[in-house]
Amino acid sequence: MEEHLNQCPLCKSGHFTLYKKLKDFSVSQESFRIVSCNHCGFRFTNPRPVESELGKYYESEDYISHTNEGNNLINNLYKLARIYTIQQKSRLIGKWGKKGRLLDIGCGTGEFIDYNKKLKWTVSGVEVNDKARAQAEQLVQQPLFASLDAVTKEKQFQAITLWHVLEHISNLEESCLKIKELLAPKGMLFVAVPNSESYDAQYYQEYWAAYDVPRHLYHFTQQTMEQWWRKFDMHIQAVVPMKLDAYYVSMLSEKHKTGKPNMAKASLVGLRSNLKARTSNNYSSLIYIISK
Repeated sequence: MEEHLNQCPLCKSGHFTLYKKLKDFSVSQESFRIVSCNHCGFRFTNPRPVESELGKYYESEDYISHTNEGNNLINNLYKLARIYTIQQKSRLIGKWGKKGRLLDIGCGTGEFIDYNKKLKWTVSGVEVNDKARAQAEQLVQQPLFASLDAVTKEKQFQAITLWHVLEHISNLEESCLKIKELLAPKGMLFVAVPNSESYDAQYYQEYWAAYDVPRHLYHFTQQTMEQWWRKFDMHIQAVVPMKLDAYYVSMLSEKHKTGKPNMAKASLVGLRSNLKARTSNNYSSLIYIISK
């Protein structure tokens, strides 16, 4: 079943234009549409599967953040890169946030919260996928939340993180209101999302892996991300690049386009994307550091 959005999630306008028609290369091979709001420019997948059916579009061992399985070349490179990026993200939250309570929304198989638990953060995690949450609970040796609704606001968090999660959330506005409630007065929110205005997005067009329809419901730019959080009276304090993503996304995109990862070509496109982004900050993925 499909859900048709009659209003833009950002500005509530009812006027959209087709932006791209894309294939789900990862799981279903079905086609989906991304529309662009005529009023504010926000891009979102429309129509999209109803929330109760979204889960089947994650059922692949190649969806590494949920399974931690899959031993093909791309997944093995992802696991190696994850070690570096976890350390990078941890340094970032340590720089911007006062150490205390940390909530990782969409914690997957738990590597990030486990790393920070060892650094003496009091960690909590939300993971809707049962299999991933079970792996994470085994790793961190504590129970985790099955939904954001289950997290109470009795104790607020000094840091809340969503690493490539915001674009997956069906009830986005409601969830962001809850996130604001859970964030301590001087707490910091860290949100990583793909950037659909990056060079690699422009290069690969309908093959760009970070569109990832229908799992990605929203397709942010720096402008629409700023507009989104302004709705909640929250403020972006800094925007930090995730430079490794350009190479990883380009490898996936090459596979979508040609059937093979083509590491040499992907590395060249990734490098070019990072070089072009030095003046615009339009890197393949960006981390937004946000405060109340």
